[in-house]
Amino acid sequence: MIAFVGLGNPGGKYADTKHNAGFWVVDELARRWKLSFSPGKGDYVFAQTRNKQVLLVKPTTGMNVSGNAVKDVRNRWGLGLGDIHIIVDDVDLPLGTIRIRPRGGDGCHRGMESVIYRLGENRFPRLRFGIGTDEDMRPAERYVLKPFRKHDRALATEMVVEAAEAAEMIVHQGLNKAMNKYNQTKPGEKNE
Repeated sequence: MIAFVGLGNPGGKYADTKHNAGFWVVDELARRWKLSFSPGKGDYVFAQTRNKQVLLVKPTTGMNVSGNAVKDVRNRWGLGLGDIHIIVDDVDLPLGTIRIRPRGGDGCHRGMESVIYRLGENRFPRLRFGIGTDEDMRPAERYVLKPFRKHDRALATEMVVEAAEAAEMIVHQGLNKAMNKYNQTKPGEKNE
């Protein structure tokens, strides 16, 4: 089994903010696969494919303590580090960019920092969703908690679909093939 954990902040106040890109991608996967989220035995909601091959997770703790839910999910389903795929926004990547990595640091992202701290490891895959625009992005804490500007929304919506396709490629063809395809695309280019 593999898990896709979308990081974000729960509640309507944050639903449309850039920091919730991880939630958007997991929601798109649930929509495609006709899955509904249920409360977990911890601070998260989850959905599981009928064949029990893929688990979708959204922590309900708030971004900066997401690691608590990720650790609970790992323990509950007995997942290896390589089975946990974190989907996270990245202010340092331009909107229109996806980066997939098998491991790495926190990139100054508080949610990712929490996951690494609670798991005690950074050797888990991550799909980074670029949210950088030409807007003033500093301080980043303020930028990520705002919705995209009107003229950036269409590309953001397109990238949610693209990131969901990347996740599906990971499921069906593996992490390496997905990295080869999605890591080479420049912002604004379509992956063919």
